[in-house]
Amino acid sequence: MSLMKSWVTSANSPDTDFPLNNLPYGVFSTGADEARCGVAIGDQILDMAALEAAGIVSLGTEAVFDLPFWNDVMELGADAWSALRNRLLQLLASGAPEQSLVAPHLIAMTDAQLHMPVVVSEFTDFYASRHHATNVGTMFRGAQNALPPNWLHIPIGYNGRASTVVVSGTDIRRPMGQLMELDAAMPSFGPCKRLDIELEIGAIVGTSTEMGTRINVAQADAMIFGYVLLNDWSARDIQAWEYQPLGPFQAKAFATSISPWIVTPAALAPFRTSTPAREHELLPYLREDAPMLFDIDLAVDIQPQGGTAETIARTNYNEMYYSAAQQLTHHASSGCAMNAGDLLGSGTISGPEKHQCGSLLELSWGGKEPMTLANGDTRSFVEDGDTMTLRGHAQGDGYRVGFGTCSGTVLPAIVT
Repeated sequence: MSLMKSWVTSANSPDTDFPLNNLPYGVFSTGADEARCGVAIGDQILDMAALEAAGIVSLGTEAVFDLPFWNDVMELGADAWSALRNRLLQLLASGAPEQSLVAPHLIAMTDAQLHMPVVVSEFTDFYASRHHATNVGTMFRGAQNALPPNWLHIPIGYNGRASTVVVSGTDIRRPMGQLMELDAAMPSFGPCKRLDIELEIGAIVGTSTEMGTRINVAQADAMIFGYVLLNDWSARDIQAWEYQPLGPFQAKAFATSISPWIVTPAALAPFRTSTPAREHELLPYLREDAPMLFDIDLAVDIQPQGGTAETIARTNYNEMYYSAAQQLTHHASSGCAMNAGDLLGSGTISGPEKHQCGSLLELSWGGKEPMTLANGDTRSFVEDGDTMTLRGHAQGDGYRVGFGTCSGTVLPAIVT
């Protein structure tokens, strides 16, 4: 597919994340106005609440866009999602007959504040990149035992905290926690010393299932409303002491950042790709009958306080061993009820080369190989004042489908 031309001229640039091909969903506000739903197009935001009030766009008898979240739209189901996208394409394409009616409802992104695009019902984080799992396992258990025995058969995950999922641009406070220093007789309590990021893609579940029911992979894929960049901030030293035997707890509960724009499966459809060949055949309920991953280039930037941003890692979402649809299928396989607004983190996305690692834990090999930045500073883990930014886009023919950015600046811990 090539670039779809729009009368919004900035949407026709090959460098914009938001061409007509994309049309991602977000929530924004301007001045003292209430936050409401919007759609990104070029360097503009289409005010969906205003279009709805003017009768230009409607998804039923109830207003669904004059709200600070997309949950009400999600709950209308896949037919409504398709109808909405088709209507937006009709309104924004070059030569659209309703251009004069729509144009007054465009707002410059520079004049808007972006907010959380959804109310997150539940948050589950997975551990589904083979390269990441192998790297971490090698560090702590040796190469022979890097992958747990279940890893090649099941998407491993844990239930996280929806309460601390925040939108890009939200500052992140360095967490406090219980730490066990090497050779110490007793643990201590203090600021995390090994703060890390995790480069992930988050899948937002758009429709619900009833408790006691199961879904197949195709059904799960159809349930996904869209995707966001996701940074699951991690306190590695707190995690090392607390995680056995039940896994991450406070080391992951303090913050998870997501990008403000939800990119839809329809926008990403031209970039679908298959999961890798299996070392062990998956059980039937996890098998895919169509490509379920996406070819999405990803990057991690670091900007020290007062310094210049630089890229420290590049990888691709196609490195995942399990797709979001497989993760959702497994999540519901026990009869667990899934809700509209559930957020599924892919797990850290890493490739086979060191520069493709999606965490500082891997990039510095547990702190043993610190990175040297352009200004001469070194980093093993994230320091106070650092701004960490995730970027991602799928590259098409003369256009790209992008996510914008997912950023957070680390503030010092509050020690009392």
